[in-house]
Amino acid sequence: MATGLRILIASPLGRVIAAPLQATFDDVTVSVATTDAEVRSMVSGTVRYDVVAADLIWNKPEMEWQFDGIDVIDQLRLAERHAPVVMATQGHSMEIDHLEEARLRPEVFGVIPKAAGLAAIVDGLRTVALGRRLAPVPSPPGGGRTPLYELFGDRRGETAGRLAGAIAAGRASDNASLARVAKVSPSTANKVTSHYLGPIMTARGEHDAQLPLTQGAVYRWCGLHARYLTSWCRRNGHVDVLS
Repeated sequence: MATGLRILIASPLGRVIAAPLQATFDDVTVSVATTDAEVRSMVSGTVRYDVVAADLIWNKPEMEWQFDGIDVIDQLRLAERHAPVVMATQGHSMEIDHLEEARLRPEVFGVIPKAAGLAAIVDGLRTVALGRRLAPVPSPPGGGRTPLYELFGDRRGETAGRLAGAIAAGRASDNASLARVAKVSPSTANKVTSHYLGPIMTARGEHDAQLPLTQGAVYRWCGLHARYLTSWCRRNGHVDVLS
């Protein structure tokens, strides 16, 4: 193990594992960021971390809609403090969309379920600190579909993500309010079911083909994916549709 190892734990509960990590590794500095402000401060400084462990979904009610593990990646990139990242997961279905994006981000060197225990986390950090990626974990139930992260990648997808974010944030209840909040034309808002979000739902197998694809079905879908949709908008220049 290289000397002078620097580890950043980005998690509201990060201090719980800081001491065991400090005791496990030789010549290590473990820093802990428990808020979004602390993450920004630590990654914007002069320190470069050898490995970053971040919660995928932050286990703190007031933060779970405002900051997540993908934000940590973006903050490292913005500060030009690139480092391999290990994502810690709770195992909830609400993580699936975030996890699908995390698997596609080159900065993510592995995913560790928290239920695997402290030893698995320590072993994972040791492996990544040596420059190796962790073995892929099986896709969770409901996974295996084209990630929203990819579907929102082109121009039409970006508009779809913006519309979905406005709905998920509870700021639109019909096409007129959707056009106003998302700052799109009434014609675009009128196509949210037929042209933008409906095809995504169908392609991902998230709508029963025997039922009509209605505006209500689209709005329900946005609610089911609300955490990721708001996260995507926040991180991709569409924060204005959220509040």
